[in-house]
Amino acid sequence: ENNIAFLAPGARYGSRLPIGTTEVIASATAERLRALYERTYVPANTTLIIVGDYPLAMMEEKLRARFGDWRGAAAPGRAVSGPVDTGRRGETAIHLDPALSESVTLTQITPWREQPDSEAQRDIETLRRIGYAIVNRRLARLARSEDAPFRSAAYGTGSLFRDARLTTLSISTVDGGWEKGMLAAVREIHEALTYGFTTAEVEEQIANWRSALENAVKAAETRSHGVYVAAALQALEDERAPTTPEWDLAQFERLTPAITAPAVWRAMLDDTSIFFDPLIRFQGRTAPKGGEVALREAFVEAMELPIDEPADGFRTPFAYRIFGPPGTIVSDESEPDLGLRFIRFGNGVRLTLKQTTVREDRVSVALSIDGGDLLNTPRQPLATAMTSALASGGLGRHSQDELTTVLAGRNVGMGLTSSADAFTFSAMTTPRDLELQLQVITALITDPGNRREGEEQFRRTIDNFFATIDATPARALSNAAGRLISDGDPRFTLQPKRAYQALNYARLMRDIGERLDKGAIEIAIVGDFVERDAIAAVALTLGALPPREAEFQPREAARQRSFTSKRGGQVVIHRGEADQALVQMIWPTTDDSDHAETLRLTLLARIAQIELTERLREELGQTYSPSASASMSRVYRGFGTFSLTSTAAADQALIVEEAMRGLIEDLTTRPIAADMLERAARPLLESYDNALKDLPGWIGLAARAQSEPARLTRLTAAPALIRGITPQDLLATAQTYLAADAPLTVMVVPEATALELASAK
Repeated sequence: ENNIAFLAPGARYGSRLPIGTTEVIASATAERLRALYERTYVPANTTLIIVGDYPLAMMEEKLRARFGDWRGAAAPGRAVSGPVDTGRRGETAIHLDPALSESVTLTQITPWREQPDSEAQRDIETLRRIGYAIVNRRLARLARSEDAPFRSAAYGTGSLFRDARLTTLSISTVDGGWEKGMLAAVREIHEALTYGFTTAEVEEQIANWRSALENAVKAAETRSHGVYVAAALQALEDERAPTTPEWDLAQFERLTPAITAPAVWRAMLDDTSIFFDPLIRFQGRTAPKGGEVALREAFVEAMELPIDEPADGFRTPFAYRIFGPPGTIVSDESEPDLGLRFIRFGNGVRLTLKQTTVREDRVSVALSIDGGDLLNTPRQPLATAMTSALASGGLGRHSQDELTTVLAGRNVGMGLTSSADAFTFSAMTTPRDLELQLQVITALITDPGNRREGEEQFRRTIDNFFATIDATPARALSNAAGRLISDGDPRFTLQPKRAYQALNYARLMRDIGERLDKGAIEIAIVGDFVERDAIAAVALTLGALPPREAEFQPREAARQRSFTSKRGGQVVIHRGEADQALVQMIWPTTDDSDHAETLRLTLLARIAQIELTERLREELGQTYSPSASASMSRVYRGFGTFSLTSTAAADQALIVEEAMRGLIEDLTTRPIAADMLERAARPLLESYDNALKDLPGWIGLAARAQSEPARLTRLTAAPALIRGITPQDLLATAQTYLAADAPLTVMVVPEATALELASAK
């Protein structure tokens, strides 16, 4: 709201987002709602989009029968969104909020342009978009550099409805780093607009564009219904003719000879607006030193910094191809029910394959390496905390930024995450890029770059995280929950900021390097690929590594987690809006070893969410969005939780808590109505029915299919188990776990409300 008020003071859209003015909503009457319906819901203002497998003639007949006699007034006129003053210059604003990271945004406002859709216009747009992509690529390079001037920056031009065009440079910095960030980002834009681009930069973007278009063509026949609906809606909104992926690729190839560095530069110059006394807006937790004057002076200084014509570069090949002698297969079995193929290489690496064309020309990859969060101990609770930053350090022979160029036009990813009991990686690629994807992730495992810029990126993230640690009720709860639930067990408790700042790659390698070298590996490949090619690619990469442990280690001592005995109320203070609160009640349950019990708790949580939503909205008249969840651990023995959560006005937190307690009393004293059970079970059954209709479901099933084979039988057994659950079963489950005196109740409130609650006690 503050940003809109600064960009377009007095504009109508600013007071209407997201759903209108408070006054209009509060004073709405049946007559006014009926009038809105009658002037808006008319044939001339309606588009019906139907996507699916059906006979066209039959559908047309049904549409005529249902809508043929629909009559109504003319379509309403275009909504008024402005006015927007396109001549505004030189204004500066500062907006402070404890929940906001520091950033500076420069905006040049110019009149809106009518640009009707045509083949020639799309050619121009392609050139422009490549230009903006190059500029943002340069900004990303700066953000990844050692002693980076900003956390991120973005540059672009777009329309504000039909009222104006905005050219915007947004710069996100660490607290207090706004000036350094502005100087670097503005200079980079100034240099690009003055000297243009290099041939190498243009070729990198051409490779990315061509790859995306070719992949779209190959996957066109298995696009989801949602993709078609979204494309149709976008075409209507943008007033653009719908086109096929084949047409888009053909147009790009026709244009390619004309995509030169000078042409891209000229096209972007024609589209963008040169910063001349732009609007400058600062937002963050602390006002910038020197205030508005300092912000304006920094922009002037940035425009006077020396700039240079960029030197053309060249694209080097990926340096990692050979990891050892190709691995040999020592076992090869098939799973008949789901069509999975289980392979084990001589070095211990497990490979699960599943061929499916639910999405043509797409391949999903999931990698697991023994270890993960189970390596964290009470004495070393942050052993794996920096794992996600490993990719930021690049590879031994390529920096992270160099990899962006080296891998341009290829569909590969690089990263590693510490999950509960494994280090994991997942990516979506194509059959053509599968081998390269395996080379990239194998290179990260065997030769991480561990560059200083990766450590600096991690520390900047930590700075920002701790600056907003309790800036909203949700953040405050998220960061306190582990400590409260597990009695301050260091493994689940947020550690002091200095502990995270002390982390580095050398320590990370000491803590997890042995797992990367020797830990059991399981990889799953699912999708549209040739099996012999996938097997050969794994044999040349992961299968070629030195021998590894054959099994994932049990680590039973690390799998112990307790639920606090300190039940009752706990208060957490947040620093966000003074009228906001959040209430959560948490009960201990059990782990997921009993599949039927897990499903009963899951279904009970769905029922609780429906009931709590209706009670808060209908009975109490509150528009809160409560949630209920049941989380039974796959990793920690005997550990699980059942929780109810809801936002609330700070002065109504106790009322919401009472509503929750009333719901739990009902769930534990009388059976659920049959129609409510069916209502909650239906979407759960549908989720199982749809689980294997796309790649995410298949890869989730296959990812640990060899080390955790129970996943396979659970998928097929679940629907029958769900249908067999009765109201009496759910009553017994609720009585087992949801005792009235058992929950940990957490109130997340502003400080003033916390004092009131303390006084009330």
